[in-house]
Amino acid sequence: QVQLVESGGGLVQAGESLRLSCRTSGITFTFYAVGWYRQAPGKQRELVASITAGGRTDSADSVKGRFTISRDNAKNTLYLQMSSLKPEDTAVYYCHARRLQSDYWGQGTQVTVYS
Repeated sequence: QVQLVESGGGLVQAGESLRLSCRTSGITFTFYAVGWYRQAPGKQRELVASITAGGRTDSADSVKGRFTISRDNAKNTLYLQMSSLKPEDTAVYYCHARRLQSDYWGQGTQVTVYS
């Protein structure tokens, strides 16, 4: 059974930081490209940042310089370090794992940033 379990969300003031974690099980994590998506109320889900199995990263322009994605293959865990948070970062953040035809999502963790 594949599970992606996010944690680390919360309510923070603008300018503060949070670190999201996504613990995975049931997949060979090392082989998967993984990433973080977010969905704000009334908006489409969007890619925040991604990291390939080989460690190459990419991120949305809106978070460049503020968010850092990383992975720990020994712990089967994906991270998103978020700094200088803004109210517009408020959303549900989802973990995603993909390899060939396999595609998995976590249930999401809420991040709320107030000014």
